[in-house]
Amino acid sequence: MIIAILDDLMFTSKIKTAANQLGVAVTFARSSAAALAEMRKSAPSLVIFDLNNPRTDPLGTVSAMKSDPGLSTIPTLGFASHVQTDVIDAARKAGIDEVLARSAFTMQLGEILQRR
Repeated sequence: MIIAILDDLMFTSKIKTAANQLGVAVTFARSSAAALAEMRKSAPSLVIFDLNNPRTDPLGTVSAMKSDPGLSTIPTLGFASHVQTDVIDAARKAGIDEVLARSAFTMQLGEILQRR
C-alpha cells in the first residue's frame, strides 16, 4: 500500500488512474494527522507528498515520520515545482528521501507506483 498526502484534485486523479491501471493500492490522506494515523495502522511501502501544498503540512509530516522510530524507515517521495528551490531544500532538510519536479513525477508515476 502507498499513501499519498495531497488535496490537489488533478494529482489525486492522476495517481488514482495510474494506480487503478497498475493494480496498486493507494490510500489518500488530506491531512498530516490522517496520514500519520494511517501509517501507524499499517506501514505503507511509500508515502507521496505534494510539497507545494502547505494545507497538508508536508514538511511537518516528514519530520514527524523521521523522528518516530516506527515510521522513520518508510520511504518518502515528494514532488514540487522545479523553480521552488527553497521548498526542495527544506524537504531535504526535513528528511524526505526523494524529491522530483512535478513534471518528472507525472512522467514517472507508473514507474514510481510499480517499484513499491
